[in-house]
Amino acid sequence: MRRSEINGLIDDSIRFLDEMKFAVPDWVRWTAVEWKGKEKGSRELIDNYLGWDLTDFGSGDFSKCGLIMLTVRNGNMKDPKYIKKYAEKIMVVREGQLTPIHFHWSKMEDIINRGGGNLVLHMWKSTKEETLSQENVTVSIDGMERTYKAGEQVILKPGESVFFEPEVYHKFYGEPGKGKVFVGEVSSVNDDTCDNRFLDSLPRFPAIEEDEPVKYPLFSEIKDFF
Repeated sequence: MRRSEINGLIDDSIRFLDEMKFAVPDWVRWTAVEWKGKEKGSRELIDNYLGWDLTDFGSGDFSKCGLIMLTVRNGNMKDPKYIKKYAEKIMVVREGQLTPIHFHWSKMEDIINRGGGNLVLHMWKSTKEETLSQENVTVSIDGMERTYKAGEQVILKPGESVFFEPEVYHKFYGEPGKGKVFVGEVSSVNDDTCDNRFLDSLPRFPAIEEDEPVKYPLFSEIKDFF
């Protein structure tokens, strides 16, 4: 991905969150210049991977296969001084924009449609060999037990959510014709560096072509600005 594309996508996401009337901490809008000199008072942000995260999963076409995320709360499985046992993310999902089939070995999560368009999900159980099971899948939709066929389409309208236990494969995208989706995620502590199992081998983080200066550092880059 080009840096200019990343900068523009984060600008667009900030505008979208404003449209959704979702207030964010000041540091969400900090530019690379504003991050400089803030290391001492910002260790929790840096150590726990808070901030912007964006990927095209190696597709080369972010609009068709990609995701932009903002982690606003998180603990740390590797450092006991961070006592939070939960995390919260915001995601902006475009129409038809796929997040590929994956599960998490450790993380359990609620995926929530907080507004905008409709979120389409498909889910599968995992076999012992970590392939797709053809068994039915039972999940909680807003506290109500629902059973679906393997891979069956499930649509979450604004206000609706689904709970995933670890090792439940899922993919999702915005329903075409319904607009961008403001997605929330409330989960156990999140570590995207090691807790993603993609059905097909995919890069979690993008290769970046530096065609212009960094405007908003990604969470993995913040430490480089001190």
